[in-house]
Amino acid sequence: MSIRFAAAALLVAVSASPAFAHLDPTEHGSFAAGFTHPIFGLDHVLAMIGVGLWAALLGGRAIWALPTAFVGAMVAGFGLALAGAPLPFVEPLILASVVLLGVAVALALRFPLWISVALVAAFGVCHGHAHGGEIGSAGELGYAAGFVLATACLHAAGLLIGFGAHTAASGNTVFGSRIIRGLGVLTAAGGLVLATG
Repeated sequence: MSIRFAAAALLVAVSASPAFAHLDPTEHGSFAAGFTHPIFGLDHVLAMIGVGLWAALLGGRAIWALPTAFVGAMVAGFGLALAGAPLPFVEPLILASVVLLGVAVALALRFPLWISVALVAAFGVCHGHAHGGEIGSAGELGYAAGFVLATACLHAAGLLIGFGAHTAASGNTVFGSRIIRGLGVLTAAGGLVLATG
């Protein structure tokens, strides 16, 4: 039951794929356009849930440090895009972030916290720059508030899936970690599919 619970939770989180790419801010508003932007992109969803999974696996200060670093760096990347500062290879780096975060979870990598934070922040800059590059006619503040909230929700989903795996494993932390690591394998595989698709 525990493996099915965690796998089902990840499936639900990533399977909401709408029939359209992004909401039109003139029709739905800047906040809605920003909120749905990461949710409608499977690469963003997998990476952001991956951050939460890795944080749950690491525990301690990583639980808040990794998501906070990602969101803060994402806002900085958004600002760079609005300022017209180019960032080469944004899309390949976003896909790489999905694969590398999945690998970090799958292998239960334990770097010093500052290295994990720096890695997550580097990915956050790329994701934020992509959001900024696709802002269209949306207002900056509403759009940013939307994608920041959506990102925080996706990080929280990853954390909850991770904590749920431990809970479903009835306190068996080794088994719970294996469930999370298995989800890391699925995340990395999803990134590879997106990169080669």
